[in-house]
Amino acid sequence: MIQQNRLVDQFLQLVRIDSETKREREIADALKALFAGLGLEAYEDDTAAATGHGAGNLVFTLEAAPGCEDVPTVLFTCHMDTVAPGIGVKPRIDDDGYIRSDGTTILGSDDKAGIAALIEAIRVLREGNIPHGKLLFVITAGEESGLRGSRAMAANPPAALKADYGFAIDSNGAVGDIAVAAPTQARIQIAFIGRSAHAGVNPEDGISAIQVASRAISRMPLGRIDFETTANIGSFAGGGATNVVCERVDIAAEARSLVQEKLDRQLAAMKTACETAAAEMGAKVEFASEIVYPAYKYDESAPVVRLAMKAVEAIGRKPRTFHTGGGSDANVFNGMGIPTVNLAVGYENIHTTGEQMPISELVAAAELVVAIVKEAAAQRTAGG
Repeated sequence: MIQQNRLVDQFLQLVRIDSETKREREIADALKALFAGLGLEAYEDDTAAATGHGAGNLVFTLEAAPGCEDVPTVLFTCHMDTVAPGIGVKPRIDDDGYIRSDGTTILGSDDKAGIAALIEAIRVLREGNIPHGKLLFVITAGEESGLRGSRAMAANPPAALKADYGFAIDSNGAVGDIAVAAPTQARIQIAFIGRSAHAGVNPEDGISAIQVASRAISRMPLGRIDFETTANIGSFAGGGATNVVCERVDIAAEARSLVQEKLDRQLAAMKTACETAAAEMGAKVEFASEIVYPAYKYDESAPVVRLAMKAVEAIGRKPRTFHTGGGSDANVFNGMGIPTVNLAVGYENIHTTGEQMPISELVAAAELVVAIVKEAAAQRTAGG
């Protein structure tokens, strides 16, 4: 049974530990001690040097209970880093049942509420001698800086990182909401190179990279392309003195889609717009794109979704599946071959100083983790 006071105390302890993204060392060490104290095997990978973050990713293993060796292996994942301002968090419990900061920082429930729920679930499994298969708990670094930790792990995954089901505990919405689809993201860098000239003496000898870039952007499909695809220009930089025809403009952009073919078409359309504008005006263009993380998409017939829905119902809530426009570590674990969905934690107003965590949702999140473990064990009992 979930012990609410213990769970809340654990959450408060975690949010008081400074862990802005790239400064994860203190929280990583605290988590290693916490999970080791619960009897789990602890492992930290060596990705910190590659990512530039304060710690690597943490992997904690709870071996199957006796007689449950044939139960499906379940992976749970959260991230240890937070956004800024997250130094010196002073949490408080208000009379309305919410936990908030003092208003000068974020709270850090994204994603320390998920971590606290995992820790409480492990304690409940231990105390109740609840049958369970092998459980993997992966706490990533650098999620808030573009999934840096999980992406580095995916480049060289630990041999033991194999599971039948994966659940990220890191989505917006009420506990019971299940993100069954999330897009792939492409990061785009574009450089337009024109020719400088004196803007007052001989502007006709110049080629304004600003004009070229503007013409290209005006021809790009941007914003909401369709219900599965989006694209955006994030920054536009170039030029300087007003008496010089601008020679270079650099653009940072992105495109996302739930469907790879649609993403490919969007990237092609943006590239064509750039190349055409540059050719028309006698300029040069450099267009580069890279896939940051892959998409995933499931319907309610998928085993990982069915298991999550049964667990939600087991804690007395109504499951709701939805498609999200944002990426998470769930995308990366799907790319690693582990069927993974992202489960809502119940936090509110994240990434702001008005962030708040309902205690009722914190308890429900821990209950859901336990229910997932039980449902996975029941699969073995029921013959799959």
